[in-house]
Parts: sequence; C-alpha cells; structure tokens
Amino acid sequence: MASPPLAVLHTEGAPVLDLLTVPQVMARLQLGRSAVYDLLRSGQLASITLGRARRIPTHAFTDFIRTRLEQEAA
Repeated sequence: MASPPLAVLHTEGAPVLDLLTVPQVMARLQLGRSAVYDLLRSGQLASITLGRARRIPTHAFTDFIRTRLEQEAA
C-alpha cells in the first residue's frame, strides 16, 4: 500500500516541497523497482537521501517527464 507523499516545510512562507517514495514513482511511471533505481543512478531522475530512505521531489519528477516529452518531440 502506497503511503502519502512526505512534505518538507520551508520557513518564511516558501512553498511546500512534496517528496515521493520509490514505490510511488514506480506506480506513477508503471515501471519496476530496478528501472526506477536505474533512472536515479544515471541522474536522469533527481533524488535526495534521508538516512537510508530515497525521496524524489515532485518537481524533479515533473522535470523528468517534461524532458522526456521534449526528447520524444525532437
């Protein structure tokens, strides 16, 4: 069962940064675990590590999709 995305609050009225887990990205892209980790390892999909947990900022996820769409269009 997928957990809701984590939110990291910034001070001084800055926007909230939503973070996705690897299983959430797997579900959204309909890819397997290895494929998502390959994207992370290659740098195509940005992430942060919190302890042993890997989190993908939603803006990095949308940037990845936008980049792939632009590559497909070219």
